[in-house]
This record gives sequence, structure tokens and C-alpha cells, in this order.
Amino acid sequence: MNEGPLSLSETRDLLARLSHMPRKWLGQNFLVDGNIVRKSLELGEIVSGDTVVEVGPGLGTLTRTLLGAGVELYAVEADRTMVFHLEESLLPQYPKTFHLTEGDAVKLPRAGLKSPLDGSFKVIANLPYAISTPWMDAICAGPHPSLMVLMLQREAAERLTADVGTSHWSAVTAQVHLAFEKIKVHPVPAQSFNPPPKVDSCLLVLRRRADAKRLSKRAREVARSFFTQRRKQVGSSAKNLFKGDGDVAAWLAALPNFGLTPLCRPEDVPAEAWLML
Repeated sequence: MNEGPLSLSETRDLLARLSHMPRKWLGQNFLVDGNIVRKSLELGEIVSGDTVVEVGPGLGTLTRTLLGAGVELYAVEADRTMVFHLEESLLPQYPKTFHLTEGDAVKLPRAGLKSPLDGSFKVIANLPYAISTPWMDAICAGPHPSLMVLMLQREAAERLTADVGTSHWSAVTAQVHLAFEKIKVHPVPAQSFNPPPKVDSCLLVLRRRADAKRLSKRAREVARSFFTQRRKQVGSSAKNLFKGDGDVAAWLAALPNFGLTPLCRPEDVPAEAWLML
């Protein structure tokens, strides 16, 4: 089989041989554009010897290109048919550098990579819309990759990189802001996929900040709770959600340090303020 990116005809032939119909609930739109595959490696600054995590390898069109570039690759795939195909086609060729796990990417955001250090690996991910937010929440909890190239619906990319004070600002967006810098958004046309999606897609490139920070587990839980009542003032929500909680009371009292009061809403609270929890 061709060791480079799979073309549209090769993808269709392979799906037919596997008797596999793309599964909408898994967000299966298979990449068939070699230019986008090569652009992903370029944006990811991929060099031989890199440790890379791939989310959703699917048929392996990006996977085989990464392995051919000499990386050590950890991949997580939820679809058993795709796992079987990758075990048969790529594992025998790259037994020492290809580590494939069948499972849920939200539960395995680093695809089984054990105890990595911050900045010691990169991520190439093809994220279905349904898991883009929970997966990002998991990856932001750390350890952080040095660089991420994420294939996303454009709406998801805009939501994950929104600014404070906007309707898309959220607990997860605050975490992204603390850990990563948005480098580039590269458009990806619908015809780059089989089947072509009905929404706009893009490659979102995020680089780990030199002073990257992460929210504590407690801070993430509290922030998520506030955003469940995003239209309410944080002072009012605190009375309902955290009555008698001294930590939250102290946090509310410190909001003036950020030019805010308990009358503000969660979307007005900058990422740095959530760090105080």
C-alpha cells in the first residue's frame, strides 16, 4: 500500500475492503488531502525523534506519514475496525515506534503515553465536535504538550480560543489561555475529507506558553460550576452553589484585584482570576 497520505480513491477502496461505513457519531470524516497531511506536519514542526500523540488516527493517512517521518507515535482510536486495520497494516512495520491504544480519547488524552514531562511531546489530533471540549479540558489538566495541531470544526476552534468577556468564554477556554498561545488557524476545505462535512474545518495550532499554568482540580470544578449559571452574577451563584465555602468567599473578596466585583458574570472573569481558587 502507498506509504504516503491516502488519496480519495484509496480511501474509498480501503473502506470497501473493510466493509466500513463512516460513523457519524464518531465524527468519522477521513482526511484524503495529502496537502493537508503535509501541512499538519509542517505546522507541528515535526522532526525525526519527536514524541507525538495522535488522537483519532482512523485509517492511518496521517499516522503513516508521521511514522515515516521518524517519530515515536502514541495513538488512541475508539473504533474497533480502525484499530484492527492499523494493527494489521502499520504495527508490523513500526513495532518499536508505534504505540496504539483502543479507547476513549477523553479518558486517554495522551493516548497511553506514560508520565510525560511538560513540553516533552506534541499532539496531532482530529477531534470530533462532541469531544473537543472535554478532551481539551483533560489535556489542559497537564502535563502539557509543547505544540498541538488540532483538526477541528471552525466553530469549535473559535470557542476554544475565545476572549474573556465573550459568550464563548468558558472554564475550558480559560485553561487554554493559561497554558497555550494561539499561533495559527489554517482553513481546511470540505473536499479534503471523505465524506465531506457540512461545516467549515480548520487546523488550530497552539504552542505551550513559556510560563504555562494550570488550574488545580478544585479550581476547575468550581469554575465549571459557575459556568453552569453563566448568566447569573458570580456572587449570586456562589450563594446557591458554595454557601459557607470559605475558599470561594475569599475568591469573591479578591475580585477587585482584577477590576471586578461579585456582580460580574463568569464570562467576565479572566483566566488569571480563576487561578486564585
